[in-house]
Amino acid sequence: MRESFRALTRTASRRSALAPEWVPPAPLAPLKRVQLTDEVSRTLFGEYAAHRASERGNEEIGWDLLGTRQEDTATVLATLPAGEARDAGTEHVQFNRAAQEFAWWILRQQTRRLRMLGVAHTHPGTLRHPSSGDYRGDIQWVANLKGQEGVFGIGTADADSEVEAGVSWQPAPNVQCLGNLRLTWYVLGKGDQNYRTLPVELTIGPDLAAPLRPVWEELEAHGARLYPLAQQLNRVKFEVMAGHRKPALTLTIPLPDNQGAVRVELEGKDVRYRLLTPDRGALAADLREDRVDVGVFLMLSELAAR
Repeated sequence: MRESFRALTRTASRRSALAPEWVPPAPLAPLKRVQLTDEVSRTLFGEYAAHRASERGNEEIGWDLLGTRQEDTATVLATLPAGEARDAGTEHVQFNRAAQEFAWWILRQQTRRLRMLGVAHTHPGTLRHPSSGDYRGDIQWVANLKGQEGVFGIGTADADSEVEAGVSWQPAPNVQCLGNLRLTWYVLGKGDQNYRTLPVELTIGPDLAAPLRPVWEELEAHGARLYPLAQQLNRVKFEVMAGHRKPALTLTIPLPDNQGAVRVELEGKDVRYRLLTPDRGALAADLREDRVDVGVFLMLSELAAR
C-alpha cells in the first residue's frame, strides 16, 4: 500500500510539473493602438454613408464602441448606434442610452468580456479632431473605463483620394478613409490635457452587435422597460427570430418545474404574447398590452393563480 501511494504521488508530481502554470494577465499600459474587426469597420463606414444620404444627414451621428482591452491595445468587437431617437444637430449628438444599455445587456449574455472602450461620432464640417465640447464631456468619464483611457473616433466627409472606389486606405497611422469618408482616431486618459493620436489597425472578426440591427426599432421602443425586466427575472433569454413581416425581437421566460415558458414577440409596433407548453406547443395569449413589462407580469400572475 505504501509503495502504491508513493507511485501515485510521483505520478501526480510529474503531472503537476508538466501542467502549464497560470500566468496573470499583463498589467495595462497606455494605449498604443486600437484594433477594429473588419466587420466593425464596415459597419462604421456603411452606416456613416447611409446617414449622410438620409433626411438627417446634416446632423452629427455616432456609435458606442465595445470590445476588449489587453496591455496596450483596445480591440473593438461591437458597435451600438446612436439610434433614431437620438437628440442631434449640426454641433452635437446625444445617444438613445436606453436602447444602448439594453443592447449591451443582450450582448453580454453571449460574452461577458465586452467592455465599453469609447465612442465614435461625426462632425458635419472638416474638424478632424474632437472639439473642446467633446473634451469637457469625455474627460469626465474616461476614469471609469478599464485602464482609465478611452478610444475616440471622429468622422468627417472630406477625404480626397485617387484610390479605386470601394477600397479603403490609410493616409496616416491613425486615419482610415473610404470614398470621401474619413475616420480619425484618438485616445484620452484620465487627467490628460488633450487627446493623443491613436494608430488604428484592422483584424478579421465580426461586429457582434450586427444581429441586433434589424430589431433596433424594437430596442428603442421597448428598451426602457425591457432592461429593468431583464434584470429582475431569472434566465430570461432574448433572441432575434423571423417575424410575420420582418425580424422580431423575442424574449422567453422559462416557467418553474419545466412547465413551458412565456414568450413575447416584438415586431414593429406589434406586441404578441404566447404560452409555450410542453405538450400543446405555442398558444397565443388573448392579451393586448403594449407595455411589455406589464404584459409579462400579467401573464405570470395569471399562470401562478391557476
